[in-house]
Amino acid sequence: MSDWPDGRTDDNRSGNRYGQGSDNDRPESARVMRHVQRPSVPPQPRNAPRGAAPRQRRPEPPQYAPGTPAGLGGPGGPGDNAAYDSGYNTGQVYGAGNVRRTGGNGGNGRNDGGRVQGPPPDWRRRIKIGSLALVSVVLVVSIGTYFWADSKLKREVDLSKVIERPEEGDGTNYLIVGSDSREGMTAEDKKKLHTGSAEGKRTDSMMILHDGSNGPTLISLPRDSNVEIPSFKGSDSGKLYPGRGRFTKLNAAYAMDGPELLVRTVEFNTGLRIDHYVEIGFGGFAKIVDAIGGVEMDIPKAFKDKKSGADFQAGKQTLNGEQSLAFVRTRYAFAGSDLDRTKNQQKFLAALASQTATPSTILNPFKLYPTMGAGLDTLIVDKDMSLWSLSQMFFAMKGVTGGDGTSMNMPISGSVGGNLVWDKAKVKQLVEQLKNDEKVTVTEK
Repeated sequence: MSDWPDGRTDDNRSGNRYGQGSDNDRPESARVMRHVQRPSVPPQPRNAPRGAAPRQRRPEPPQYAPGTPAGLGGPGGPGDNAAYDSGYNTGQVYGAGNVRRTGGNGGNGRNDGGRVQGPPPDWRRRIKIGSLALVSVVLVVSIGTYFWADSKLKREVDLSKVIERPEEGDGTNYLIVGSDSREGMTAEDKKKLHTGSAEGKRTDSMMILHDGSNGPTLISLPRDSNVEIPSFKGSDSGKLYPGRGRFTKLNAAYAMDGPELLVRTVEFNTGLRIDHYVEIGFGGFAKIVDAIGGVEMDIPKAFKDKKSGADFQAGKQTLNGEQSLAFVRTRYAFAGSDLDRTKNQQKFLAALASQTATPSTILNPFKLYPTMGAGLDTLIVDKDMSLWSLSQMFFAMKGVTGGDGTSMNMPISGSVGGNLVWDKAKVKQLVEQLKNDEKVTVTEK
C-alpha cells in the first residue's frame, strides 16, 4: 500500500518531476507556468447600488478579437495570444531616428559607456560662420572708428567767404599750413619746445599739395615770399576790404585775417584754386610724432640752432616730438635760410606720412587710436573737408617720396627788401600743368 497521497507511488519520484519535495540530488527548477490573462472588471460607478450587476466592457474591435486571420488579430496578428501586447517593454529603443547608440566600444575600440552620439561636426559650416562673425566685427569697428575720427575734426575754416576765386582744375589742391599756435600748451611745454610765449598765431610753414593722376606734387611757399594782398571780405565782419596794391610777406596775410585771407592771397598770386585747407599747431605736431614712436630721418650734415633748440649730428636717427619740431623750424643754421628750411619740412612730412601709413600702425589699435587722437585734436580744416579727403591727402604726402612724386619750392627769381620774389613765368607754367593735371616739368631754379 502506497504511503503517498492520491495513489502516487515512489516511482513517480524517479521521473523528471521536481518541485514536489523530490529527494533527487539535482536542484529543483522553476516550472513554466502558462500566462493567464485575468478578465478585467470595469469599475462600478460611485453611486451604483450595492449588488448591482457589473458594467459590461465594450467588445474589442474585430482586428483584436481572437481567432481572426493574421494581420487582423489571427495567428501572428495582434489578436493572437502569441502576439498579444501586454505592455511589457522588451528594451527596444523607439524614436531614435538616425541617432545611433554605440554601446560597448562603439566598434572603434573605445568604451564610451553606450552613449548616444550625433553626426560628426560640420567644420566647413563652422568656419563659414566664424568668418562671417569676424568680418562683421571688423566692419562694425571700422565704421565706428570712422565716425569717431570724423567727429574730432575741427572744421573752422569757411572757404565760401573767399571771393573772386579761380576756376577749378583737375586733381585736388590742399593748402597745408603749420602755425606757431601755442593753444593748449603749458608754460613747461613752451619752454621744452622752444616756442616762446607770443600771443595769437602765425604761419610757420605753407605748402601746396597737388594730388592728381600723374603723381603728387608738393610745393613749398616760403613765408618770406613777396606777394600782393588783394581785396578780401573779412572772415568775421563780412566787410569788403578793397585791394591797395600793397606787397608784403606771405605770412602777413594770415596774421591780418586768418586762413580765409591766406587762401585768397595764394589764389590771387598763383591763379590756382585751393580745394581744401589743413592747419596744425606746434603742440599737435609734436604729439603726433610721439604717438607713432618717433620719425627716422637721415640728416646729411650736423647743425645746431639755439632759437629752435636744434642740435643734430649727421646720420640716421629717430627724432621724438621735441626734436622733430626743432628740425622743421630751424632756418638760421642754414645758408639758404627759409628756402633750406622748407626743404627740411618737405623731407620730414614725407617721412612722417611714410612711417605712419604702415600695417604696424594701422592694424595696431594701441598705436592707431593715440596717433589719430593726437593728430585730429589739433587739426583745423575747412568745412567741406571729410575724413576720406584727409586720408587721401595723407597718402598723397606719402607718395611724394615715391618714383612719381615731386617736391620743390616755388620758383624764385630774386629778392626785394628781404622778401623772395617769385619767377612769374615759371609760376604760370607750373600752375597750368597742375590745373591740367599734367606731369610737372618746371624746376625751382
